[in-house]
Amino acid sequence: MAEQHSSKSIMWATIIVAAILIAVIYPLTANKGGSTATTSSAADEADIRIQPVARFELAKAEAPAASGPRDGATIYNTVCGACHNTGAAGAPKIDDKAAWAPRLATGKDALIKSLTNGKGAMPPKGGATLSDDEIKGAVEYVMGKAK
Repeated sequence: MAEQHSSKSIMWATIIVAAILIAVIYPLTANKGGSTATTSSAADEADIRIQPVARFELAKAEAPAASGPRDGATIYNTVCGACHNTGAAGAPKIDDKAAWAPRLATGKDALIKSLTNGKGAMPPKGGATLSDDEIKGAVEYVMGKAK
């Protein structure tokens, strides 16, 4: 018959095996430097590893410096077209002659004033930095297209 092992001997065998494993594994994982420089270096490395993948920053785009005032078509396509091509925020579409008829009837000076001061959802100067000549050119361009 096979000998039965007492639970006491199994317990001691387990403790001995655990002690041997600790004696082998601990020297491999112990920090050998132990200096604060190594510790701070490890902390810096950890900070670098957990940095976000990307950063997002909003900044106002700077317009390229122009040599002079831009023509009406350029102003319309870069500033006005976003709303007036689609009718966004109630803006009259450029090709909707019926919507432009009452506005054109007020005259060029009234349209220049509306563009300069803003009207409805349109901010002053269409939300851009425009000179008086550029505003005049944009109004003339729109008047020519809307007639």
